[in-house]
Amino acid sequence: MNNTLRAAAIFVITVLPDYAMASHWSYEGAESPEHWSETGPENQLCKSGMNQSPVNIDATVKAHITPLKASYMDSPVTLLNNGHTIQAGFAPDAKDTLIVDGAPYQLEQLHFHAPSENTIHGKHYAMEMHLVHKNAQGEIAVVAVMFETGEANSELDKLWRNMPAKADESFGLRQKIDVNKLLPKELSHYRFSGSLTTPPCSEGVRWLVMKHPVMLSEQQLHQFTAVMHHDNNRPVQPLHGRVVVE
Repeated sequence: MNNTLRAAAIFVITVLPDYAMASHWSYEGAESPEHWSETGPENQLCKSGMNQSPVNIDATVKAHITPLKASYMDSPVTLLNNGHTIQAGFAPDAKDTLIVDGAPYQLEQLHFHAPSENTIHGKHYAMEMHLVHKNAQGEIAVVAVMFETGEANSELDKLWRNMPAKADESFGLRQKIDVNKLLPKELSHYRFSGSLTTPPCSEGVRWLVMKHPVMLSEQQLHQFTAVMHHDNNRPVQPLHGRVVVE
């Protein structure tokens, strides 16, 4: 493994423990989402939080949203099967950034949920990708991209060809990933304040949910769900008076 891939692997394991390597929770049985708050004192927000994610996006408020500016480069990644999802981690020195209201956020990792976690007008999509970013103050912004079944996604295929089949397995890709090709061409989106969708369910997360879906094939969807063995989406959470803007 070259130095860049090694750095990415270390980054995934050591820097992202809260939302990448959490353990002792599940999407099924006694440790399923309704019981996450019982799996440890650090997970109490999963039950008591008032700004939890995901949500159903239905009624929205029109606002003058500053357009997103994405600057994603072709980047090497390390793929990780953490038992809850397939995650692609980016090296700390990667230049993949997102400008939100004039502030830069660095892309740290992306991962997948099937079916989608957020819903739009009550609709679940086949799969949802989360691109997790962090700014210099440690604040998190998540870009959510919905996937519908249709044509195969060539950029997704680069990840899927090397998908670790077992929990805790990782693999450093030598072929670089163009994140731009995993995004819709038009970046119009919904915004709301929420949380991580996995324990510890930390709040204060800025959510940016793309309005336009991208495609993956039925075979690509099946490959992911076969590795996960079960759905890996948290149910939608109450808004508690929050406003979704567009």
